[in-house]
Amino acid sequence: MSRLRRMPPRRSYDQYCSAARALDAVGDRWTLLIVRELLGGPRRYTDLHADLPGVSTDVLASRLKDMERDGLTTRRRLPPPGAVYVYELTERGRELMPVLQALGSWGAPALAERRATDAVRAHWFALPLLRALEPAGDGLAVGLLEIRLEEGRFHLHLGAGDGPVYGDGPAPEEPDARLAVDAETCMALSRGTVTFPQAVREGRAEVTGEGTLAKLLRGD
Repeated sequence: MSRLRRMPPRRSYDQYCSAARALDAVGDRWTLLIVRELLGGPRRYTDLHADLPGVSTDVLASRLKDMERDGLTTRRRLPPPGAVYVYELTERGRELMPVLQALGSWGAPALAERRATDAVRAHWFALPLLRALEPAGDGLAVGLLEIRLEEGRFHLHLGAGDGPVYGDGPAPEEPDARLAVDAETCMALSRGTVTFPQAVREGRAEVTGEGTLAKLLRGD
């Protein structure tokens, strides 16, 4: 019997309701935040643990096993010289991106002043910003965008299709545009309370690049 088959059945709300069934799979604490991390591409266990401050190793391991069993993630071994295991989302797992974006939009008003106990990672701004750039999946902006915050850098794959939608750190190749912005303005852009050209005109954001994406963000 396989490792996954030996695992005990997970708890269920036992309600014939699609919302209840969804919460059976993703309602446990940390599950959706693991999805948030894996939307940036395959991650090692140690990487996930580092970017989920507050999660214990036991809980993280348990959630990853549950997610693999429920068909949200898979685990594979990278070829040499990496030769390490990574976790990545399945197609069903990637379908949770708009769910996370909707939750982020709903929760945005709760982001007032940052609390002293709040951890922060630059790439946590990726999904809200992506939602503003690709409203309703219309693909209004396409290309590789690198974003620089005081907290660090990340990059967005706009119009990425089935691949990772964002990545932590600098863009892996020359981006189509670069955006320098502070966290407060980044959230305002994500919420739509300020437009990209407006932020540029007011000196709250700087966009560099000469391609279509850069011109779109500047409002050229």
